[in-house]
Amino acid sequence: MENREIARVLWETADLMEIAAEDSFRIRSYRNGSTAVEGYPERIEDILRDPERKVTDIPGIGKGLAQVLHEIVARGSCERRDHLLEKFPPTALEFLKIQGLGPKSIALILEHYRISTMDELERLCREEKLRVLPRMGAKLEEKVLRSIAQYRQRTGRYLLSYAEGVARELTEMFLQVPGVESVTPAGSLRRGRETVGDLDLLVTGPNAAAVLEKFVAYPKVEEVLSRGENKASAKVGREGLQVDVRALTPESFGAAMQYFTGSKDHNVAVRTRAVKMGFKLSEYGLYRVADESKVAGDSEAGIYEALGLRWIAPELRENCGEIEAAEEGTLPELVELKHIRGDLHMHTTETDGRATLEEMAEAARARGYEYMAITDHSKALAMANGLDEKRVVAFAKQVREINRNGLGIRVFSGLECDILKDGALDLANDALAELDLVIGSVHSHMNLEADEMTDRLLRALECPHLRILGHPTGRILLHRDPFPFDFERIVAEAVRRGVWLEINASPERLDLNGAMIRTAKSKGARFTISTDAHHPQHLESMRYGVTTARRGWLGPADVTNTLPADRFAALLRNPS
Repeated sequence: MENREIARVLWETADLMEIAAEDSFRIRSYRNGSTAVEGYPERIEDILRDPERKVTDIPGIGKGLAQVLHEIVARGSCERRDHLLEKFPPTALEFLKIQGLGPKSIALILEHYRISTMDELERLCREEKLRVLPRMGAKLEEKVLRSIAQYRQRTGRYLLSYAEGVARELTEMFLQVPGVESVTPAGSLRRGRETVGDLDLLVTGPNAAAVLEKFVAYPKVEEVLSRGENKASAKVGREGLQVDVRALTPESFGAAMQYFTGSKDHNVAVRTRAVKMGFKLSEYGLYRVADESKVAGDSEAGIYEALGLRWIAPELRENCGEIEAAEEGTLPELVELKHIRGDLHMHTTETDGRATLEEMAEAARARGYEYMAITDHSKALAMANGLDEKRVVAFAKQVREINRNGLGIRVFSGLECDILKDGALDLANDALAELDLVIGSVHSHMNLEADEMTDRLLRALECPHLRILGHPTGRILLHRDPFPFDFERIVAEAVRRGVWLEINASPERLDLNGAMIRTAKSKGARFTISTDAHHPQHLESMRYGVTTARRGWLGPADVTNTLPADRFAALLRNPS
């Protein structure tokens, strides 16, 4: 089992324990254990199987939890979780994915109504039966109904990072087969969509078809859906991601890559263009209708060139103007991972991070960065041991001393400062003035009406020390939808005040999305791409943020942390 799978089981067990109103200390130990497992750089399963190592050496893992980890690795669950799932319906875990419902409210609903399905929960809301329970009302019913509809829409979707992990594991296995030359992901994974519905892998080489048998025999295949001469489909892993593996000839590889990368709308537009030019385009190649001769097919670039187009980066293929731009020669130069010179959003053990400033600096330096910003939480996040004014001033002084002594990387003193319900920033201006960089983020009261949230963000933008608006929509992919606000109004005010918009590269957020980035760029916005790292390993997520920026048609000049350190420091001092 991968660490994220083990962590999910621990977190779900804690959720069930909270529904059952069990001891808060025990619940917290499971949650801390989940966080420790997910952020640990080595595979927990490997440590558990090594007789010379102890999993209890990991901070946050005691003897009791170590036994639970052995259970989870052995059979995918643990005794406590199984017992609670006998007490509550299995859908109790699904209910937790509905916005507005926490463990206590779910416990109350189950106690009064004994429901067991999402349909029954929906019926309760429509019949206005939630509002009669303590601390519930009509607004909650409306929110739950909206969230149920959204939950159904996203069921069967997977995070980009999860799909990438599955693709990587299968690719490594397939490349060990003699006669296999390449394995390439296509579909929404290649386009960098924030969530993925299924996974397409295209295999080439003289013995490409041999991977199909290896694939259907793969231990993590839960169900084989089909097995043909050149294609196999199966559900993989406990999450049930559908994976389609296709064996291709070199002559059709480019056409298949274009076809299976999509999107559907992009492909329809390209095929329509082909028809108008007297061609027929399929996954096998581009053919001239008049004599059925093959014009292109071995490379994507050849397909596009034959149609009078420049090659279009996969991230742009959404039929949102990219075909016209390719025809006119106006496709943008897109930002690349190599352009990023620093990460501007990360946390340390001073608040809820898992590593010290020095450890984060070492990891950033190892990635070749010129600079970084440490941006721990402010005091409003008491559960994260957020910094108050006194600690912020001391931290700014510490960073100045660090830069004098040298860590091999320039460190900017920063803070992720909470935007309070009324729009004020969490700390006094004189303390914020000591810092190099302030990120303002919303972490609470996300259920405000759109007008209220807009006013809240507008007031936050008035702070003269605010430099970046962090994860601007507050969404958590597959879990929490964006909070409503007047995006274009906020962008206009951010541009006017020299505040940059963050593209949060955490694969659970990827906030902003591509469409919003493109809208903001058209209004003159500038951006940062940062990981929101809580562990050195999280710095690797920068690639997801870059992919998201590319989906928003951003080039290096649009992203401030592509600048060299001195120029970036000068921009911080004078952002206009």
